[in-house]
Amino acid sequence: MKTEIYMMPSAQPLTEAYIHQTDSNVDSLYGYHPERDEDWSRRLKRLQDHPGSRADASDVAKVLRTYNEKHHAHPNAMLAIKSIAEGAPVIVGGQQAGLWTGPIMVIHKAITIIQAARFASQKLGTAVVPVFWIAGEDHDWDEANHAYVMAADQSLRKLTVQRPEGPRTAVSRTVLDESSWAAALEELEQSLPHSEFKEGMLQQLKQAAEGANTLSDSFARILGYLFGEQGLVLIDADDAGLRKLESPMFTRLIERNDELEQAYAGTAEQMKQLGYPLQADVVAGSANLFVFQQDNGNERTLLHKRDGLFQDRKGVVSWTKEELLALAADRPEQLSNNVLTRPLMQDYVFPVLATVLGPGEIAYWGTTGEAFRTLGMEMPIILPRLSFTLVEGTIDKHMAKYELSFEDVVKRFDERKEAWLKEQDQLSIEEKFAAAKQAFNDLYEPIVSLAASVQQGLAKLGETNRQKIVEQIEYLESKTKDAFSKQYEASIRQLDRIYSTLCPEGKPQERVVNCTVYWNRFGQDIIGKLLELPFDRSGTHRIVYLSREE
Repeated sequence: MKTEIYMMPSAQPLTEAYIHQTDSNVDSLYGYHPERDEDWSRRLKRLQDHPGSRADASDVAKVLRTYNEKHHAHPNAMLAIKSIAEGAPVIVGGQQAGLWTGPIMVIHKAITIIQAARFASQKLGTAVVPVFWIAGEDHDWDEANHAYVMAADQSLRKLTVQRPEGPRTAVSRTVLDESSWAAALEELEQSLPHSEFKEGMLQQLKQAAEGANTLSDSFARILGYLFGEQGLVLIDADDAGLRKLESPMFTRLIERNDELEQAYAGTAEQMKQLGYPLQADVVAGSANLFVFQQDNGNERTLLHKRDGLFQDRKGVVSWTKEELLALAADRPEQLSNNVLTRPLMQDYVFPVLATVLGPGEIAYWGTTGEAFRTLGMEMPIILPRLSFTLVEGTIDKHMAKYELSFEDVVKRFDERKEAWLKEQDQLSIEEKFAAAKQAFNDLYEPIVSLAASVQQGLAKLGETNRQKIVEQIEYLESKTKDAFSKQYEASIRQLDRIYSTLCPEGKPQERVVNCTVYWNRFGQDIIGKLLELPFDRSGTHRIVYLSREE
């Protein structure tokens, strides 16, 4: 496959400064940097020198083994778990579970994790394990319940699984029945165009849904199927076995909650002084922890500190510090992290050499540096997620036909499309109608003046009459342009298809389109081809031409 590098800036100034090392002040927020070779060795030594600050590796491996055997038991994943039991460091990244893995950037993140683990293993001369952390504790159902696919008629369709009735709880605790899976798969089958890979893909998705109680279960099975051979280890943040291991860390997060709040606030103020906007809200009085209310359908409730108590936002339910500590000790499955405490928990569970993050995640992780230090911990290396735009052969040919670069499509598509249509206008329709309107106005102005000289009141009537005639000329111009455009309907469809494929809904392809679109078109082998691309520590965006050869 031929690839091109494209510098696609993120919307996060802090992320840009971190990745490109354009502001030395940012080092104080993060510490390590993936493009400094010595930082990989330094981070590994730090992990080796402080093994007692984390959960026991053999206990973690037991939880991982149980979880992965349940969802995918590829021998390579089991060997990777064995390495974790023996103390191997990990490259970890995660995402909320989504329907059929959600937007294709999730696949890109898994690829980054695997490639980074290979890179680190070779660089450091030791086993490094790729781990995917499924954020099943998140409760934003509307973020997880859908997949966008390009249908056979080239339209973008949103396929959705409705949330069952009940309180807002974790995606991993939201149970779906067989009929929901069947309806979603039937809609997917009807939407996608026929291909030689379609039947096999649908069969795999059906197997992933069979016996899957939740979106998280299906998500894990699909990732296991696609990446098990690469030794990718999976874990759900809301797994009950994992929660038991996290009990001591929840205790620390509760006991030192006020110190952590000050750490987050201090770093947030530092970021503001450096001129960077906050990506994660740092709210005064927030405990940055959730409680699952078992007596209310496991509704996930964010905790706020008021009057010595931990309360929900409205103050309807509350817990004392002692009650929360009892939950941490005896029922840790009732506790959950938010975006600011999850990095700390992840680093407690695993010896994290590096964590793979998207642009927004890199920005909000910057808020956690002092919190790590408060607990005697250290932020791992932050590694930008690899980013791709996949260009099919037909799209590639259309771009060549209309002389469009990727940047043309991303930055100035409407302008280039309009320019192309004007180039085809050998009749000079717009110019001739403009000349006609000008000529009419020139001829009509003396007549209006003449009428007004006879009777002043006729001036207004003459102006109204003039506007009506101009409107009729413009109406004829519009109809002429429409008739002209119909001659180029096929070209317009091709141009619009380029844009809708590369920038669906005006957004980067990877943030919208589901992996089934390309799995159906090119088969599972597309994963292997992306895995074979050179690893890039800077997270540069690459345009991948799926039909071109080197």
